[in-house]
Amino acid sequence: MSQKNKLRKQYYKIRKKRYYEINKDFFIPLTNLIKSKIKKKIKLGLYYPSNYEVNILKILEDDYVKSLNLFLPVIKKNNQMNFFKWKKNQVLFVNKFGMLEPSQLSVEIPNLILVPILAFDKNKFRLGYGKGFYDRYLHRFLKNFQNIITVGVAFSFQKYHKLPTNSNDVKLNYILTEKGIF
Repeated sequence: MSQKNKLRKQYYKIRKKRYYEINKDFFIPLTNLIKSKIKKKIKLGLYYPSNYEVNILKILEDDYVKSLNLFLPVIKKNNQMNFFKWKKNQVLFVNKFGMLEPSQLSVEIPNLILVPILAFDKNKFRLGYGKGFYDRYLHRFLKNFQNIITVGVAFSFQKYHKLPTNSNDVKLNYILTEKGIF
């Protein structure tokens, strides 16, 4: 078993054991960052939380965020991921991985993407579930859209000293935990 796979199992167990429900205040550092650093219209790419991921749906309780255009990822048959427009309480469908997805009207490219994390390190690399959806998506669009900001969302206990990385791994711009954003 690879080191990454060992870490995936380890951090999934840790997250499951130590998971707790957050409130909208968790996202104050992120909304402050958005308001201060991003001057254009925000197209916010979210993920629908599962498997003890931080419940990012709490961010939708913020009045400022409610006014943004929201998008959720959809996994296509060729394992490519794209984002589609979504509104809170809009019907979602279960995909082959058991994840919830919006209806697929037209592909959009968010300029701020919240990214799920199993583990992260001080260099802002993340460990995901191993399917590479986010890394492939970001490699595909960061070349042409340098203005995409990526924010990994995790609990501080998911920090690992130095994750093993390769050329397919994309470094995030920020990591958000209950201790703030860095």
